[in-house]
Amino acid sequence: MRYAIYFSPPVDDPLTVAAAQWLGRDAFSGRDFTAGDGSDDLVREPRRYGFHATIKAPFELRGGANEATLVDAFDSFVTKATPFEVPRVVLGQLGPFYALVPHALCPELQDFAAEVVRHFSPFRAPLSEADLVRRNPEKLGESQRRNLMQWGYPYVMGDFRFHMTLTSPVAPEKSPEVRRALEDHFADHIDRPLPISGLALFVEETRGAPFTVHRWLPLGLA
Repeated sequence: MRYAIYFSPPVDDPLTVAAAQWLGRDAFSGRDFTAGDGSDDLVREPRRYGFHATIKAPFELRGGANEATLVDAFDSFVTKATPFEVPRVVLGQLGPFYALVPHALCPELQDFAAEVVRHFSPFRAPLSEADLVRRNPEKLGESQRRNLMQWGYPYVMGDFRFHMTLTSPVAPEKSPEVRRALEDHFADHIDRPLPISGLALFVEETRGAPFTVHRWLPLGLA
C-alpha cells in the first residue's frame, strides 16, 4: 500500500469531469471509461495515477505509522489550511509530456506544497534501494539529489513545479495534433484561474495498481 497527497479539484468540478473524460478514468469512483484493450498509449500513464498534481509523492508508511494516524493528520492539516488561487493555468509541456501548469511561478503555491511535504514527511518510510535506483540519481541535479535523500522525491521545495499531467510521452511528430486536441478539450479551463480549494489523499493498493481518491477535503473548514 502506498499513499500520496495530491491536489485535485472536487469530484463534481467541471475540470475533474473533463479530465476524467480525457484520461478515460475517474480517480474518485475508480470507474474506467476505456474499451479495456490497452490501445490508448497517449494517456496510459496519467490514467493510472488519476487526474492530479503531485504535492507529496507516493510513499509507504514508516514503521509505527498506520492509516488511521495518517488520515487524522491529513484531516487536521487540510481543515486548518487557507484556500487560494493560481491566477492562470495554461497548457504546457514538460519534456515530452503535456500538462496543465501555472502561467508563472506562484509563490503561495510553492509555499503550500513545501509545507505539505514537511508536514507529512514523518509518515514516510525510507526509500528502498530499488526506488532510489528508479529515480536515476546520477541524472539529477545537486538539489534534486538532496531532495530525493531528504524528502523521498527530487522535485520538491525549490525544485517543485506544479503540473497536472494529461499525456504519456508524445512523439515530436504527433505533438501538434495532440496539442490541438488538448486545447479543444480543455478550452474552458485554459487561461483561467485555478482555485486551490482542497486536497486529496490517494491510495495505491499494490504497486502498479491504479491510484484512487481515498479522501478529499476542502481547505480551511476548521
